[in-house]
Amino acid sequence: MASERLTALESLLNNGQVTVREFVRAVAKSELYKNKFLYPNFHTRVIELNFKHLLGRAPYNEAEVIEHLDRYQNEGYDADIDSYINSAEYEANFGDSTVPYYRGFENKVGDQTTGFTRMFQLYRGYANSDRSQISGNASRLAAELAQNSASAIVGASGGNDGWAYRSAKGSMATRAFGRSSTGSGDRLYRIEVAAVSLPRYPKVRRSNREYIVSYEQLTNTLQRICKMGGKVASVTAV
Repeated sequence: MASERLTALESLLNNGQVTVREFVRAVAKSELYKNKFLYPNFHTRVIELNFKHLLGRAPYNEAEVIEHLDRYQNEGYDADIDSYINSAEYEANFGDSTVPYYRGFENKVGDQTTGFTRMFQLYRGYANSDRSQISGNASRLAAELAQNSASAIVGASGGNDGWAYRSAKGSMATRAFGRSSTGSGDRLYRIEVAAVSLPRYPKVRRSNREYIVSYEQLTNTLQRICKMGGKVASVTAV
């Protein structure tokens, strides 16, 4: 939006008084950036976004997240931003004249392949926004980084066997219709449901939801969803 433009900073860049690198640094330290990406989010999510915006990739491991978290707590936000932009990685990939771009989809010498799949959790396509995803301000990678595991690539909406949305916690739901879905001996299935409404007045349409159920519960659960007015988007094995 025009009202959100940093016009004074843009003028300095247009006049050649600051480099692209210094422009990026100033934007990342601005109140505009903080209001959008720092203040509303948990700090692990902030670090994910900083990696994405400033280095063009996802964090490779939990140690990187801890390093930036410690620096933020001990030295402050500005020092943490400087650590990204002053890094050898930033210099090698962007230098003084290139705007950071999403490079996590490429694999070059020295890159870690886990960054490839994780980038798909942070970047959801051209028509998507970091502030409008269904997972909200929760971390996308915290559990995966803590487990040192790599996730499967999550396809775009409508293009991955009916995939409709991500769980708000970025992991499997722990309850299904009030029953625990953990510890079940048989195979589990994820049911993704669009627009479940509750029997009340006035009638309110609900947002997308997901349920994890065993094979034995699958038929009854689907029947119950239909009675609630829900629309099943997909049923996939977990």
